[in-house]
Amino acid sequence: MSAARTVWLTGLPSAGKTTIAQALVARLVESGRRAELLDGDEVRKAICGGLGFSRADRDENVRRIGYVADLLSRNGVWAVCAVVSPYRQARDELRRLHHGRFAEVWVSTPHEVCATRDVKGLYARQRSGDMSGLTGADDPYEPPLRPELVLPTHELPLAECVDRLWNELVAAHSELATTP
Repeated sequence: MSAARTVWLTGLPSAGKTTIAQALVARLVESGRRAELLDGDEVRKAICGGLGFSRADRDENVRRIGYVADLLSRNGVWAVCAVVSPYRQARDELRRLHHGRFAEVWVSTPHEVCATRDVKGLYARQRSGDMSGLTGADDPYEPPLRPELVLPTHELPLAECVDRLWNELVAAHSELATTP
């Protein structure tokens, strides 16, 4: 069984986490690895539906997704997670849970750029007063202090973001450089 890891993409809503994660999963599969995408929005619907958006609920959402990612990665499946995960402490707990199988990637797109992308209409709803608690707008986001990689999607095209992420993973896990 090949060594697998959890790749945790964190950042503001509409930063590009899911798009990068989808491309990374495709590259992992093309290279002969087993990989799964755990998208925060999709997992919230499936196993975290009773949770709201308080700090405690957001942390619990991250813990649940992190637990599933840990199960996958320690059983030979790359877990690629695209989750806002606004609080540093919750992400740090995941790092400890994974015992060296965790790579934190900060998709560091500025709020203004995310608001123009606004793929889900969240920023528009927050600006109009139809919602509150939007991470990075009227709710906090704590950037990682020491992520394995920072991807400024407002400065780099998707292909370059995925290449940088892939190269970082290969440098840290040389077994990726060869086909299993």
